[in-house]
Amino acid sequence: MRSEHLALHTDKYQINMIYAHWINGTHERRTVFEAYFRKLPFGNGYAVFAGLERIVEYIRHLRFSERDLDYLARQEENYKPEFLELLRNFRFRGTLLSYKEGDLCFPNEPLIRVEGSIMETQLVETALLNFMNFQTLIATKASRIKRVAERDVLLEFGSRRAQEADAAVWGARAAYISGFDATSNLLAGETFGIPTKGTHAHSWVQIFDSEQEAFELYAKALPDYVSLLVDTFDTLESGVPHAIRTAKQLEAAGKRLGSIRLDSGDLAYLSIQARKMLDEAGLDYVKIVASNDLDENTIFNLKAQGAKIDIWGVGTQLITAADQPALGGVYKLVERERNGVMEPTIKISGNPEKVTSPGKKDVLRIVSKESGKAIADYVCFPYEEQARTGGKLRLFDPVHPYLKKSVKDYEAVPMLQPIFVDGELVYELPTLEEIRHHHEGQLHMFWPEYLRKLNPEIYRVNLSQEAWELKQRMIEEHMSHLEE
Repeated sequence: MRSEHLALHTDKYQINMIYAHWINGTHERRTVFEAYFRKLPFGNGYAVFAGLERIVEYIRHLRFSERDLDYLARQEENYKPEFLELLRNFRFRGTLLSYKEGDLCFPNEPLIRVEGSIMETQLVETALLNFMNFQTLIATKASRIKRVAERDVLLEFGSRRAQEADAAVWGARAAYISGFDATSNLLAGETFGIPTKGTHAHSWVQIFDSEQEAFELYAKALPDYVSLLVDTFDTLESGVPHAIRTAKQLEAAGKRLGSIRLDSGDLAYLSIQARKMLDEAGLDYVKIVASNDLDENTIFNLKAQGAKIDIWGVGTQLITAADQPALGGVYKLVERERNGVMEPTIKISGNPEKVTSPGKKDVLRIVSKESGKAIADYVCFPYEEQARTGGKLRLFDPVHPYLKKSVKDYEAVPMLQPIFVDGELVYELPTLEEIRHHHEGQLHMFWPEYLRKLNPEIYRVNLSQEAWELKQRMIEEHMSHLEE
């Protein structure tokens, strides 16, 4: 799953804009872009940042091959050979800062900042957003499911319903970051070291003359890991009784049945009855696995009904983020070079939420020294030192400025970490287990009110006074120009 040969994983208008810059001699103008999302997915109180590892590998291997250049030479735009030669020698020499994978993140704060020539910053936009948007979306969905399942085992079962192989594999990784315990996808297991789990299909039972024969032969083949799917014909009248008989045979051979799986019907009722049958047969150690279009809402409801389910196999609803299949992250220009000097720039829109915040910005997570809990995220300019000193800090809501709060005795944690500096990778990618552990630590940093499934408290994301005033001033300047 390497990220090589992805130079053309971009929208055509990126190449066309770069070409037009080159024609006009502006392709080396310095720029700063920021990537962020405007609205939390799933009505959630938070999102989980993911995708950095693939972004890093993409940029490290970002080269135009001869095949790429031949393809571009055949385009209707008829790019000049000198431009294609420029692409042949292209290397990313810019600077990129990013959140860490597993970080909790929120709307309208820069998650990634890219600095470099307009040629560099424009070229990487499509792939960067693709990787960030998808993996952050799946990691967020997985975290929601984990918050509901709590200490239960979670298995990612989505490969067959994912939108192609990359989505299945990287989606499994994103789910693992947020607390899933294993995946059914062997390529994800091999690539990332994620534990793999699996049972068997209904076809295994159907191909034999009886359900009992199918169970016995499966147990004979895999005596140390037996999980039996019990709903092929009749869960309570056939499947569970045959599984119990097979479990007794395993006990006689010094082995144990690991679990039974329910994949249809009323999972609450069936799991309660199956648990009773297993316990009465002396098989209280046998776990119950449930699958069948599960998500956090279904699991929440099943638990409320007293379902006796130990392990949840979650597939389609997770890997496709079925209730919101796109994060909607954007990548906006916030600073540009003009006459050799960097200056802030703003995008104005008829939709207020689409008006950008000008200028290159940092994000500081304001954490109480007393409780160790996050108070707010503070978006400010790199040169602003007040927040970094830990002194008294005034926070106000950028949409409703009258909502104010002052904090003191805090630690300001910088969220944007240098990843590439002048084209050199300066960040050591953590292992997947380290990312998973980091995410757990992030959750502990937030009060439960921000993390709950239903009606979560809104976490504060505040612009600094200087950043807010610059935005208002540039909006007013724009409006005054329109009135002239």
